Amino acid sequence: MTHHCATIPDAAIDTAEKHVRDILTLAIEHTPAHSAIVVWDAQCDLALALTEAYRRCLPDATFIDFNSVAPETVRAAFERLAPGDLVVLIQSTSFRLDAFRIRVELFKRSLKVIEHPHLSRMPGAEALLYIDALAYDPAYCRGVGNALKTRFDNAKVGIIDSGGEQLVFSSGFEPARLNVGDYRNMQNVGGQFPIGEVFTESKDLEAVNGRVRISIFGDTAFAVNKPAHPITLVVSKGRVTEAIDSTPEFDRVLANIRADEGEIWVREVGLGLNRVFTQEITVSDIGTYERMCGVHLSLGCKHGSYNKPQIKKSAARHHVDVFASTESFTLDNEVIYRDGAWQVEY
Repeated sequence: MTHHCATIPDAAIDTAEKHVRDILTLAIEHTPAHSAIVVWDAQCDLALALTEAYRRCLPDATFIDFNSVAPETVRAAFERLAPGDLVVLIQSTSFRLDAFRIRVELFKRSLKVIEHPHLSRMPGAEALLYIDALAYDPAYCRGVGNALKTRFDNAKVGIIDSGGEQLVFSSGFEPARLNVGDYRNMQNVGGQFPIGEVFTESKDLEAVNGRVRISIFGDTAFAVNKPAHPITLVVSKGRVTEAIDSTPEFDRVLANIRADEGEIWVREVGLGLNRVFTQEITVSDIGTYERMCGVHLSLGCKHGSYNKPQIKKSAARHHVDVFASTESFTLDNEVIYRDGAWQVEY
């Protein structure tokens, strides 16, 4: 393994093993009574390192090299699993089985799923950060997650202060959803890892007004893009009307949304809990970095968790994550985020 994972030291693979074991035991609650299949590839060192970690934790699992077998072989292996069994997907990019949407289909069969996609986007030192971000602390994750849900579900007004600029949510929030490794009351067990997020959106999309400074955004290549200076978004009735101090790449993001959807809605309010990622410590993959300890918003109509009268799901094309340079986040009169950390007791 050391020979093949030239950029990942043995100590980091040991760390990955510990974190994977915690995920399997504490979050997924997988036991030897159930079967497990790990589908992996050898296209990047991080994928190889995670595969080794899972081999150590799941010695009786079936391991399938995705690139060495036909798609029918993978599907046939899934068919043999029973409800409650586990599938792990370790993907340098994203596995495709024709029209078969893997995670959706596996969930339909009541299988547990752990997904590690787009690993090749995080080489070198970023791979080590990814491994660190897999650490699962249920007391923190579930404690903060549920405390935030309680507050958002009851709040009437929310204010993001991003260095003097304020974005105001004046109609309260939709019931918050949790991605904190607690699946006891959820239909599906598992998802994309690393985890650590609470998300919601404004009850009334048009009751979002003001300005917010954006320090990082997901670009057209789904990569983390950090401009030299924050971009100030002007939001009126829930729509972005201006981007001050924008960059050519962010202009492309906005132009793509406008071309497909006509206007640019602000939808998701995402509350990341993963303390490995900060405004300064990033990885390139936006789907991984989305868990960063802070506040992000989504631009575009697409946010499938909530239905809104202004949005036709069939016409929703874009969900672009943008990360606020958050000085504080206040719900009613309580500061829930400040100095790079959540301020709620748990």
